Amino acid sequence: MSDLTSPFPTLPAPADPMAAALALAEHAVGVSEPNPRVGCVITSADGRWLLGQGHTQAVGSAHAEIMALRDAQARGHDVRGATAWVTLEPCAHHGRTPPCCDALVAAGMARVVAAVGDPNPLVNGQGMARLRAAGVSADWGPPTHALAATELNIGFFSRMQRQRPWVRLKMAGSLDGRTALANGVSQWITSPEARADGHAWRRRAGAVLTGIQTALADDPMLDVRHVPTQVQPVRVVLDSHLRLPPTARLLQSGSPVWLYTAVPANDARIASWQARSVRVRSVPDAATGRVDLHAVLADLTTQSINELHIEAGATLNGAWLAAGMVDEIVLYLAPMLLGQGAGLAHLGPWADLTPALRWQWQQIERIGPDLRLTARSAPPALVR
Repeated sequence: MSDLTSPFPTLPAPADPMAAALALAEHAVGVSEPNPRVGCVITSADGRWLLGQGHTQAVGSAHAEIMALRDAQARGHDVRGATAWVTLEPCAHHGRTPPCCDALVAAGMARVVAAVGDPNPLVNGQGMARLRAAGVSADWGPPTHALAATELNIGFFSRMQRQRPWVRLKMAGSLDGRTALANGVSQWITSPEARADGHAWRRRAGAVLTGIQTALADDPMLDVRHVPTQVQPVRVVLDSHLRLPPTARLLQSGSPVWLYTAVPANDARIASWQARSVRVRSVPDAATGRVDLHAVLADLTTQSINELHIEAGATLNGAWLAAGMVDEIVLYLAPMLLGQGAGLAHLGPWADLTPALRWQWQQIERIGPDLRLTARSAPPALVR
């Protein structure tokens, strides 16, 4: 299967090639943003041998299919008549790179199996159609793989299908729902393991958002430090009156910082921030005098943010929840009781349970000594 000069050994094909491709796609988290996380495995015509594999690289670089073809070439394998297992329908349009479906055709691929369709209107079935038109057998994988591929790219699906990012609200507190003591002390309620896990969720996001109160009180960095990543998320602060000090720690690194404010667009302070290479957008809510959350989400969509990760205080948490724009809650609970103190989210007060916000449990997992609970307002839709 390979020539004698190749430094790579010939490997047997994985028992479940699509599962192997999904595992490769996981390696694109923190790498490919805002492009979808995709993996590709190429197996021989008889299904016995692994010819090549790869995952999506940084934006503007090679997609998973191209990486797998390059890997096969490096290994000295001929892919004519082979099968490509791809976690997302191969693209059919010229973006920063040429169409992957054309590359697969040119390579002589006999069959392509995709886990799920690409929701991008520029693709959305056209990739599979072009493969079939070129004489390549193009099939869909089983539903379980489709669900896994969608989950991995939940923000990309959200932005393409709903024209807005997938909004994830991360909170951490005690068993009695306190995020800090009455005097404001909060470090640390949850464990180092929980904090590292929280950074893994940050790594998934195109943007990490907080409010000015948290920025002033905690002076957070909002970056990814406790897990490896190639791409840092954009740091976003909702700052209605532009009170963020220029000494804020989140301004001290090279990754982008965006401010959303309610001050007029011609306010001289906006120009001052822009001179510091900080992106500032004036999006006032006339009714409240604060930042318009709907306008923030719309603007983030135009900036190709797939997943928005919110780490804020109770007031801003409650505002996002009350606006109905949170898709997922990630809640860490430490096994302690704090008594009086700050809560998770300011909502209500309500006279009865009718307006209560209702969620669907997704997962409960132990992280070190703490629990991580995830809940969603609605599941994502598949594209086939």
